Amino acid sequence: MDPRGRKLGGIETHVRLLLASHPEDFSVLFVGIDEIGDCEVGEVARFEFEGRAIEFLSVLRAEQDSINTAAATLGGSLTLRFARAVPRYLGRIRRASGGAPCSAEVERYEFAVLPKLLRLPSVQWVHNEGSKDDKMDSLLKRYWFVHRASERLALALADRIVAVNPNIAAQVGRLSPRAAKKTEVMSVSVDTRRFKPAPFDLQDGVFRICFAGRLDEFKDPPLMFDVLARLHAKLNGKLEFHYVGATDPARYPEFRKAASFTTCHGAQASDGVRAIMARCHAGILTSYFEGLPCYLLEMLASGRPVGAIELPQYAPLILPGISGVVVARREPREECAEALADAFASLWRDIKSGRIDPPRLHGLVEPYSVEAQFGRLFAIHRALQDGEPMPARG
Repeated sequence: MDPRGRKLGGIETHVRLLLASHPEDFSVLFVGIDEIGDCEVGEVARFEFEGRAIEFLSVLRAEQDSINTAAATLGGSLTLRFARAVPRYLGRIRRASGGAPCSAEVERYEFAVLPKLLRLPSVQWVHNEGSKDDKMDSLLKRYWFVHRASERLALALADRIVAVNPNIAAQVGRLSPRAAKKTEVMSVSVDTRRFKPAPFDLQDGVFRICFAGRLDEFKDPPLMFDVLARLHAKLNGKLEFHYVGATDPARYPEFRKAASFTTCHGAQASDGVRAIMARCHAGILTSYFEGLPCYLLEMLASGRPVGAIELPQYAPLILPGISGVVVARREPREECAEALADAFASLWRDIKSGRIDPPRLHGLVEPYSVEAQFGRLFAIHRALQDGEPMPARG
């Protein structure tokens, strides 16, 4: 990714928060891609990111049209192109550290070997769960054996592993008991200073539902659009759907059910996402699997409840009657869509009656805030850099 660019997702949000919130006595060199076209490949650029000084080393340029779409071939894979490009600049990365204590943070399995080539201790994040039988539109489905091999290698090489939810940590333990001993759970974080609760705007009686992120296949957009269409009918047309992201929803034939009442806002920076969420009343999640969506944390931090197809990691956050509604996935799909549409209709009644309290929802995500979690993350990096025992949690 390019931190200044348009790529959206949980990993990208985590990286941008890290760049904007690292401690004053840390410097950060971000190795990525140049999406804008203003950096010299292989040279360290210095600029401000949300008021913080960072260093940026671009190893290749990428066209903006390819940033938020899954590659159809290995040759078109941005992940593979990046992994092939970085080794050319290992010497430049070494020189950039200036001999100071240094550690690496890695967001994808495919890049796990790079810190070892640099002789650096590393923190490996594991953001996603899922299996080869799950729905996905990336090359992972076709080349699952490559992903599995990369996973095992990454878990073996990492000095510390961070899993974004307990399910993923358990999966790491099943794959490697040795890796389990160096694994802990820490979700992605949310900027609770930017995403703040606000009163609901109920003046025109229109229910506004927001979704922000890529409409990947595992998000089950067809079910999402079916739910919204059914809810639109139940509310006699008093429904708007606001989509924030770079995916063209028309890639799914089912979108025609919701197209007439959908506003596509395109890719947005954090402040744009915040403003759109504040104008809406609720969020929607229909995914087959997730890590822990930044979108969910940002909706709740904005004081907005979420309706979702049930996943275990949502349980501490989506509390029925307080912060949203959950419905178990079931067959036939039409029955599942009808159940979630009914749940949203009930949620809308709760919002209009004042039973949903935005500040209370904001309070639910305080344990996931940058302030609450990044102290721990950088304590891990300090210990790795200084060769000291890992500090105890809490």
